[in-house]
Amino acid sequence: MTETPSRDIAALLRIMAALRTPETGCPWDLEQSFETIVPYTIEEAYEVADAVQRRDWGDLTDELGDLLLQVVFHARMAEEEGHFDFGDVLEAITDKLIRRHPHVFGADADGATTASVRISWEEIKAAERAAKAKRNNTSANDGRTDHAPTDATRTSVLDDVPVALPALMRAEKLQKRAARIGFDWPDSEPVIDKVIEEIDEVRRAEDAQSRHEEIGDLLFAVTNLARHLNVDSETALRDANDKFARRFRSMERRIIVSEGTDVPYDLNTLEALWQAVKADERARTSKDSRPG
Repeated sequence: MTETPSRDIAALLRIMAALRTPETGCPWDLEQSFETIVPYTIEEAYEVADAVQRRDWGDLTDELGDLLLQVVFHARMAEEEGHFDFGDVLEAITDKLIRRHPHVFGADADGATTASVRISWEEIKAAERAAKAKRNNTSANDGRTDHAPTDATRTSVLDDVPVALPALMRAEKLQKRAARIGFDWPDSEPVIDKVIEEIDEVRRAEDAQSRHEEIGDLLFAVTNLARHLNVDSETALRDANDKFARRFRSMERRIIVSEGTDVPYDLNTLEALWQAVKADERARTSKDSRPG
């Protein structure tokens, strides 16, 4: 078949169908399943985030296309198995957007404020979780709904926080959900104390399993502190990674200039170069921030 680049979503759906057509499609695409495609879906979402952070709009165009392809790929496989198709995906998201925005599309369109929208949003999502739990309970009981829900189907404020989220992001979402029913520190000060407590517990850990558990508790507490200080922990750590990589590369360049590439590097030399890089970076930042 012949296809040309198009601005019509129908063209992408046709191309995906062709790639998945037995005998004439692409061997690699035909071998894929939901499970094998998921890592690519996650990777593409991160590449979108990277393009946004770099403010590279041309790259963002490409990356959004790659992410859209992942949606189309999943929908095509679901259609082949008789679960749903791309149209169902579109209907589901448009229904959700309309339902969650009564202040735009409903009778409550006049007089909405940011505060009222937030309250309405949480009430709607809570109702959606309850309805989902009821559907799951009905399914689990073969249509019989005349008894109490099981632990697996009981509604929780933690429902629908995806397990596959990056760990820091999931920790923050779990904490925000718990805070809805008052399970939260009143301000950042006791959270700082909790971080210090967790550091002490890491110091006291005596075996691999204990260290594993205590490091996890420490990371969870630090994420909680970031949330109380209105800092997105995932973004903060990503920025810290970028800062470390930038400074390390600068240090490497100084090593080559001052020591040569074959000289073994002792820690004192590396630390002195690292501090010099940091000092130069701070000086440049201070200079750039001066008016005029």
